[in-house]
Amino acid sequence: LSPPPLFIQWHSGLSQQRGSVEQLSLHCSEGTLDWLYPKGALRLTLSPRLPSVAVGPGGSSSGLITACIKPSEQFHGAQLYLERDGVLELLVGDRLESSPPPRVRCFSRLPGERVALFLQATPHQDISRRIASFHYELRGDWTARLSLDSNVISSEDACRPCNNTEILMAVCTSDFVVRGNIRSVEEDENLRAAVIKVSATRVFRQKYTLFTGNSRLASKGEIRTLLQCGVKPGPGSFLFTGRVHFGEAWLGCAPRYKDFQQAYTIAKAAQQIPCELPVD
Repeated sequence: LSPPPLFIQWHSGLSQQRGSVEQLSLHCSEGTLDWLYPKGALRLTLSPRLPSVAVGPGGSSSGLITACIKPSEQFHGAQLYLERDGVLELLVGDRLESSPPPRVRCFSRLPGERVALFLQATPHQDISRRIASFHYELRGDWTARLSLDSNVISSEDACRPCNNTEILMAVCTSDFVVRGNIRSVEEDENLRAAVIKVSATRVFRQKYTLFTGNSRLASKGEIRTLLQCGVKPGPGSFLFTGRVHFGEAWLGCAPRYKDFQQAYTIAKAAQQIPCELPVD
C-alpha cells in the first residue's frame, strides 16, 4: 500500500535569508506544499516510497515514475521549475491577480535520472499576502497514460483500446472498477477533457467515493478522458476502470462488459487471471 498523503506546511519564508536554498525531500506518493511569505528558494527532491517495480495497468515494469503538479488558484510569490540533471525548465510562473488559473503539469523521471523541483521566490515589496501552494502526485508509469500535460506518450497511444491482458490487469490495479452505462458526454475545454456521465449498475471497487446515489440499482459518477479520444454516448454496458487523479476519476481500460466477460472466462479456465472478480 502507498503511504498516506503528506501535507507539508512551510510556515514562513521570513526566517530564510534572501538567496538561500532550503532542501526538502518528498517521500510520500501525494501531498500538498504551502510556502507562506516566499523568500529565497526551496529545492524539493522526489524520493517516493513506491514499490521496487512500478507496475502499470498493462503489466509494464519500466521503473518510470511520473509526477504531476497542480498549483492552487492563488499561487503567488514564486516560480516553480523542474530541475533535470542540472537544467531548469519553468513549470509554473508567478501569477498576476488577473491571470487564468494555472494548469496541471506532469513530467516523468527515468530510472537513474536526477530530478527535483526548484521553487524560487520572486522579489515583492509586500510578501505578507503571498502563498506558493500546490498539490502533487508521484506515481508509477500508469499516470503518463492519463496526464493532460505529459509528453511521455502520444494521444494515439493514450486513446487506443486495451487488449485482453491489459483489461484483466486493470481490474486488479485500478482505483475504481465499475460496470455501467454512458448517460452523456460533455466537453470541458478548460481541462481539454471529455467528461463521461456514468450510471453505474455495479461498483466492484472504488478507492475513493466516486460513484454515489440513493438508488439501490444504480449510482452516478463522472469519468474524465482526453478530449481527442472522441468518446461518444451510446448504448450498452461497459466495464470502466481507471485512476484517481487529483480527486477526479480518469479513464483507463473500458471494454464492453460482454467482451470483458468473455476474456475473463477464457483466462480463468486457463488459470491465467491475475485476480478474481465476481462477474455475472
